[in-house]
Amino acid sequence: MRFRFTDLRIDTAAARRELVDPGAGGYASFEGWVRDFNEGQEVTSLEYEAFQELALKEGERILAEAAARFPIKHALCIHRVGRLGLTDMAVWVGVSSAHRGEAFDACRFIIDEVKHRVPIWKKEHYRSGDSGWVNCERCAATPGHRHAQGHDHAQAHDHAQAHDHAEAHDHAKAHDHDAA
Repeated sequence: MRFRFTDLRIDTAAARRELVDPGAGGYASFEGWVRDFNEGQEVTSLEYEAFQELALKEGERILAEAAARFPIKHALCIHRVGRLGLTDMAVWVGVSSAHRGEAFDACRFIIDEVKHRVPIWKKEHYRSGDSGWVNCERCAATPGHRHAQGHDHAQAHDHAQAHDHAEAHDHAKAHDHDAA
């Protein structure tokens, strides 16, 4: 079970190879992509930041919980940080298990928990030239705070609503070798 960040494109073939197990008859994955429209705004790109030390611990905790809840062989979650363009993959989750059902269930559990619990912040860039942070509770609580890259939130924008551009494209792929 492994959770990690990358500032490079996610190599899904290499990630999938990390999940191969002779006892696995099923595999499921999820890809979250950057989409072009949210809350009435045309989105041109996103930036992701994370409190990586805490985020890695929480991500590993989520994967351990998935392993305790579902009889899976392996699980992996890779999340991008940095600037991403439209259609770029922001997050990848893969799970292998003896049967497809557990792989699907664990994959969904992992992505749902990562979205709710891991300290990752997203800045949307809009066609209008404006931008705004979403999924940033700290931004709403302290509008003048600074992120790791040194930028702040002095300009006014609404952080109260949390939305994800990487959830609309649920590309769960299942490969099941179970006997019918």
